[in-house]
Amino acid sequence: MAMSIMLRGCTKGLSRSSSVLAQSGFLASKLPSIAATGTTLHTSPQRNSAGMMSSTHWKTERVVSIGLLGVIPAALAFPNPALDYALAASLVLHCHWGMEQVFTDYVHGPTLPKFVNKSLLITSSLVFASLCYFNFNDVGLAKAIAMLWAA
Repeated sequence: MAMSIMLRGCTKGLSRSSSVLAQSGFLASKLPSIAATGTTLHTSPQRNSAGMMSSTHWKTERVVSIGLLGVIPAALAFPNPALDYALAASLVLHCHWGMEQVFTDYVHGPTLPKFVNKSLLITSSLVFASLCYFNFNDVGLAKAIAMLWAA
C-alpha cells in the first residue's frame, strides 16, 4: 500500500513537471529545430485498420502466432477439413498482419499507404478464398503438404 501511494505521488510530480516544461516553452523551442532539419516523425496510429486498440491487436497477433504452433502439427498429424480451414485462416491472418506491419513501417506518403493496404486486403482475401476453394474441392491443405513431402 505504501508503494502505491509513493507511485501515485511520483506520477503526479511527473505530470506537473511536464506541464511546467510545456508552459515554459522548453518543448516548443525544441520542435522548430526538428522541423528545420527536414526530419519527419512517423507515429503509429492509436487504432489499427480493424478499429482495435493497438495493444489489443498486438495481443491478438500473439494468440494467432501461438495458435499456429498447435494448428500446424495437428493439421499435419490428423488431416481433416476443420483443421484445414483453421490452418488456412490462421496462416492468411498471420501473413496479412505481418505484411501490414511491414507496410506501416516502410511505406509513407499521402496516398501510397492507402493503396498498398487496400491491395494487401484484396490479396489476402483472394488467398483465403483460394485456400478455402482448394480445401473444399480437392484433398485439403494438410494432405497436399503431405503429398508434396512424399514426392
